[in-house]
Amino acid sequence: MENSSIIQRSIARPEFGPFVLLVVELAVFWGFNHDFLSPQNISNILAFTVELGLIALAMTLLMTSGEFDLSVGSLFGFSPVLMWTLFNSGLTSLEAGFVVALLVAAFIGLVNGWFVTQLKIPSFLVTLGMLLVVRGTALFVTSGFPQRTWSAEGSWLAEALVGDFFIGPFRIYMSLFWFIAAAIALGYVLTQSRTGNWIQAAGGNPNAARARGVNVSGVKIGLFILSSIMASLAGVISSLRTSAANPNSGTGYELEVIAMVVIGGTALTGGRGTIIGTVLGILILRVMRNGIVLIGVPGLAYNIFIGAIILGMMALHSWLERRHQAGT
Repeated sequence: MENSSIIQRSIARPEFGPFVLLVVELAVFWGFNHDFLSPQNISNILAFTVELGLIALAMTLLMTSGEFDLSVGSLFGFSPVLMWTLFNSGLTSLEAGFVVALLVAAFIGLVNGWFVTQLKIPSFLVTLGMLLVVRGTALFVTSGFPQRTWSAEGSWLAEALVGDFFIGPFRIYMSLFWFIAAAIALGYVLTQSRTGNWIQAAGGNPNAARARGVNVSGVKIGLFILSSIMASLAGVISSLRTSAANPNSGTGYELEVIAMVVIGGTALTGGRGTIIGTVLGILILRVMRNGIVLIGVPGLAYNIFIGAIILGMMALHSWLERRHQAGT
């Protein structure tokens, strides 16, 4: 009886559906092509996973508080452009340019949060406007051309963020450890800290949260800043790893990141979020992108699969939620 209860509680958790889907994905793609689980392919999946994953982790907390940030994709492209423009023009060192890029991103997040909390404009509209401003600035500054990045060789910053080494046949980038550290830290904040309670309260019932003394505006502004900084960091990591700083980088990433968070089980309406679920959602989409190409499906069909996964996972989450509320 006790084992049955444990199984029922496990199935009711929002992470259960994403976990099953990920296992099925791995089995199906490996069945079609045994090279899918080769060390080289796993290394490639992990390298790409980290960059969008960093943004998704921060987006999980922001969406739990009941808000969205559509400007993260444009920041992903803008921050490395800013860093390399400062460095290549001789105005700063690469490391100082990196710090400036993060500070500018933090300011953008502050502006987003202020518009949402003080002017009471929906975050969807505020961050959509910021997306256009930031992307337009990147394109204007560069005239639409990528920035020169190859002079980063030997930089300690590049080694710290994307230095690579081998563990047996697996190629591991340092960025993977930054992602793991961020997942552990934000998972602790969301589930084990007072701040996590504030975040969930702000998204679940902001009026009740204010009545209990929670600074809802301060919490949301802080999360917008975090979201922008993480998008900036992810863009810089991608730029250093690929030796490219394109002002168009990150186009469409904002929607893919939100899909990762939603697939993982975070509630669109706020009040409930899960970092573990988001990590599973990140892996689901990155494995899907890699797997369909490896088995010969045209890459342009990716959005079809993602749309189907989102619809299916939303239906599953809704069913599990109804069963949980019914006590079955």
